[in-house]
Amino acid sequence: MALVTVVSPLPKSKISPVMPREAGVVGERKRTLFRRRERNRLDIGTTCVVFAVHYLCLFAPFQFNWSAFWVAFALYVITGLLGITLCFHRNLAHKSFKLPKWLEYSFAYCGLQAFQGSPMDWVSVHRAHHQFGDSERDPHSPIEGFWYSHMIWLLYRKSITKRFGENNNVGDMKKQPFYRFMQRTYNLHAIALGVLLYALGGFPFLVWGMGVRIVWLWHITWMVNSVCHIWGKQAWKTGDLSRNNWLVAVLAFGEGWHNNHHAFEYSARHGLEWWQLDLTWFVVRLLQAAGLATELKLPSEMQKQKMAFNH
Repeated sequence: MALVTVVSPLPKSKISPVMPREAGVVGERKRTLFRRRERNRLDIGTTCVVFAVHYLCLFAPFQFNWSAFWVAFALYVITGLLGITLCFHRNLAHKSFKLPKWLEYSFAYCGLQAFQGSPMDWVSVHRAHHQFGDSERDPHSPIEGFWYSHMIWLLYRKSITKRFGENNNVGDMKKQPFYRFMQRTYNLHAIALGVLLYALGGFPFLVWGMGVRIVWLWHITWMVNSVCHIWGKQAWKTGDLSRNNWLVAVLAFGEGWHNNHHAFEYSARHGLEWWQLDLTWFVVRLLQAAGLATELKLPSEMQKQKMAFNH
């Protein structure tokens, strides 16, 4: 029995839930950070939360103990690898493989605790990023500056969602009561985890398990949006600014092979070369060996030849 399914050379619109990227030349970088930006109460609230969680990290040197550190590290792996990279990104956004619903929902709940938005919001923004990559309608393109693509875009979601339409690309998730419930109750789950950590280990667990862990994972995820569209190498003709960056790949469980990903959005494996470390892919293969991950998608040799620079 084959271990993986090599995707046949069909158009992207047939092999990815993401709509084809809009045609057009990638724009030159420009700085319009605060021009023509609208904000609403949600944006102001987001700004306050981002500041508050960063502020909580200032207590980390004074609240350090090894128990708190290992709790933060475990949550970083659980919420970052299982939640964000494996579930939100490769499973939900791109449908690179299938999981039993009970496991998909479990991993999605882990992603919820990364505090990067509800599953529907996260997937909607990411699908829009692929559809409009590095163009005027990209939610977080570095053509408007490094810091804009890294984090400032988050503080202007009202203007951002006008670019691509709010949640109009996640119809598959809107049909599922679980994701609608997560959308309505998003903040309550983070509060509940914070209360639990405080009850288990006091203020050190709260500082490290919520503050340090969330901020660390935030910036690693944001580096995929910013660093991996500015610094690194392009192995494939993607028509955008995506780059492969080995450091981000190490920190983000394989997500740093970003040019690979933009070339083959549907692929369950981002580190396509044997030396490209991709921890998320290793976990997917373990789940496959256990009979839990099925219908894994990989690019065919014909698709690789088509995207290669020497084609």
